[in-house]
Amino acid sequence: AAETVPAAPPLAVPAAPPQQAAAVAAPSAAADLGDGGTSIAFPPDSAHMPNDAHADLAALAARMSKDPNLMISLQAYAAGTEDTEGHARRLSLSRALAVRSVLIDLGVHSTRIEVRALGEKVPSGSPDRVDVAVQRR
Repeated sequence: AAETVPAAPPLAVPAAPPQQAAAVAAPSAAADLGDGGTSIAFPPDSAHMPNDAHADLAALAARMSKDPNLMISLQAYAAGTEDTEGHARRLSLSRALAVRSVLIDLGVHSTRIEVRALGEKVPSGSPDRVDVAVQRR
């Protein structure tokens, strides 16, 4: 039986002003989403967490420890087509679980982390990423 996961509303990612465009294009695995969250780029067809994303997740975990009213939403994506939809969904889930595992290791309780594996249903940008959004309960 196929499991259906409801589609999440797309994240509103503000466009960077021209003077900041170079900083956004820097070859970092993480990009700031503006809400205290981040977007973690993954290598194509891989769920291996990029090493340079750990610092951003550590800072996020520290913020979470200071404010018990914050929640984290992970929206994971993976490149794919209609023919490879199942693979893309599984890969995006593996990526989200890798990020979740690091956050839990850093002290964030699992009940404060919501995971959404969206596969190839990418609203915009690179499909090989996990968006980490911070929300208030």
